[in-house]
This record gives sequence, C-alpha cells and structure tokens, in this order.
Amino acid sequence: MRLLLVRHGQSEWNAARRLQGQADIGLSELGRAQADALRPVIQSIGPCRTVSSDLERVRETARRVGADAPRLTEGLREIDVGDWTGRAVDDIRAESEEAWLGWRAGTHSPPGGESWETFASRVEAAIEEERRDPCDNLLVTCHGGVIRAILQRYIGLDPARIIPVAPASLSAIRVAAGKPPRLELLNYLPDDLEFGAPD
Repeated sequence: MRLLLVRHGQSEWNAARRLQGQADIGLSELGRAQADALRPVIQSIGPCRTVSSDLERVRETARRVGADAPRLTEGLREIDVGDWTGRAVDDIRAESEEAWLGWRAGTHSPPGGESWETFASRVEAAIEEERRDPCDNLLVTCHGGVIRAILQRYIGLDPARIIPVAPASLSAIRVAAGKPPRLELLNYLPDDLEFGAPD
C-alpha cells in the first residue's frame, strides 16, 4: 500500500505567516492554483480512495486535485496550537525563539495546545484505521504537521530535522506488511510551482 500524502495549498493565514492549527481557514488564490496544478499528477496515479482532514483548506484541496468523495476525519487535523492560534510567526519567535524551536522539534507545547506525542498518536491511529482496508494508492489530503508526524512514525525521521512541507506538494510512503516502510517521494511539486509559503 502506498500513502500519497498531499499537503493543502497555501491558505490565507499561510500567506500572512499566521499559525492556524485547527482554525478553519480557507485557501488563498495562490493555494487554489497550487492545488489545481497538482491535479494532473494525482489523476495520473489514480488513487483507490481518499481520506482527508475535515478542515476547509484541506477539503478544498482534495476537491481540486480530483478526490472522489473523500472520507473526512478529525484524526488528520493539524496539531492544535492552543493560544498560538492566529498569532503571527514573527511575534511568537520574538517572544521566545526557544519555545518556537522547541515546538518545531516536537518538545514544546503552546499554552492550551496539543503535545507532539498526542498529535502524532492521533495521526497514526487515523492512518492505521485506513490500513485495515488496504488498497494500492491511498490519497491522504492533510496538513504539513500531519505529514511530519507520518514521517516520524513510519520512517523514523526526527521532527526537528524534517524540512518544511511545501503547500500542495506530494510525498509518498510505501507501507507493506512484514516490510519496513519506505519513503518514495518527498515534497514533489509540478514544474510550474515554487516551494512557496512557510510551513
């Protein structure tokens, strides 16, 4: 089974460099164009089914890449950033660079926020539920943090060392019974897209 991991296109708050967490923010115009550009790639692969975060920026991305009736789940929502929701990244970093770097590394939780361990366990449970009904190419439309959690849980990558996940990018992991998971693709973008907005 291959997990086709697609991060949502740029959102309005990505463009403004504000943390979203689980705030239900829609795509920017650029985000819509990014998702549209990825559609031919996804369609050429032919996913067997789609599971998606239930937040609007991801649901719209799923529609734009051609996902047919995705199953929506709260299990694939972005990490809850608590009191940091809606705050500018630059303001958080100015307040405490140490807290920001700790959060990026998965060792610090914002006030009222979800711990990395709780978040990664939630994401893994959602993926494992899908693996009970295996298919060749499962499309997972989600968030940058969710992809980082999957890379940690299945590939063993340290969240502190994972490069930012590009908006509307495609990554792929092969998971098969009795074999170690294998990273096949990371941060693929169609040729006419740039790496773009911050994680």
